[in-house]
Amino acid sequence: MPSRLYFGEDDFLRCRFAVSPLWETQEVVRMLKRPERQGYHAHWLRRMEKVAAGLDLTDLWLLMPRRGHCPDWLCPPPIGPAATFEEEIAAVRATDPATARADTAKSLADTPGALDSPQARRWLRDPVGMVRELADAMEEAWRALIAPDWPRLRTLLEADVSFHSRRLAEVGLGGLLPEINRRFGWQAGTLTVDMNLEHERRLGGQGLMLMPSVFIWPDVVSTFDPPWQPTLAYPARGIGGLWAEPAGRTSDTLLRLLGRGRATVLAALDEPASTAALAHRLALAPSSVSAHLTLLRDAGLLTARRYGHQVLYERTPLGIALVSGDG
Repeated sequence: MPSRLYFGEDDFLRCRFAVSPLWETQEVVRMLKRPERQGYHAHWLRRMEKVAAGLDLTDLWLLMPRRGHCPDWLCPPPIGPAATFEEEIAAVRATDPATARADTAKSLADTPGALDSPQARRWLRDPVGMVRELADAMEEAWRALIAPDWPRLRTLLEADVSFHSRRLAEVGLGGLLPEINRRFGWQAGTLTVDMNLEHERRLGGQGLMLMPSVFIWPDVVSTFDPPWQPTLAYPARGIGGLWAEPAGRTSDTLLRLLGRGRATVLAALDEPASTAALAHRLALAPSSVSAHLTLLRDAGLLTARRYGHQVLYERTPLGIALVSGDG
């Protein structure tokens, strides 16, 4: 089912990018509950296994239905292009309790049985206490799961913003949005998003906030309801190399399995790159690199996405596991 965002004349002038540590905190909690989101994060999951096991995330998971509404008040759109977690969580704590109660009840109704659970009844009786408890839970998750790696995560997210800002200047909004994610379609001032929730919104002069995310992959989100700022969250570029250690020599096992040329190309893709860029970096003929990339893609070790006149290649979770030696 598609989600549709309708642009007016003023909305084209009010589209911008933002990065949100609060959003990454919400999405890492969601990722821990959903194995289908974990493919790119095997290294992180092993490293953080004991830390994650020591957290009680039950309350947050109760407000993350498999399909349906998540409370906008608990993880609202970014309050600025580079707000700190402390600024964002302060805004959450300042939420009007009546607004939080109504938004939370809407979310609970989308999980069978949740609205009648003892925890839900207690929250709805005491929305002031609910806001405090859930903000505390989110802050605990931030400090344990995201804060230690935030410099690395922020660097990748800001690199995505920089890349797509350049593309925006080159191809305009209508050209950029379908490049950002294959689920995005653009026609005559309407953005369609292929997702598991039907949603329509006229931007009404507020424009659109574009927000890259590390832990949202492979999903996209565009469902913030009024009066919240319309926001579109999408998987950031380069997550295939996010947790990779500094590159060393290509392993003998990888060489034996793939051959030197293909192994070298696969190992070099710590971030998305084109055929020409890889050929220059590896001092190989573009035709040879192109042949290796095609075979690696056909084997499920790479994905290919078009950006303007370029096709950029990136490792899949299987490709990452092969390079790193994971089983």
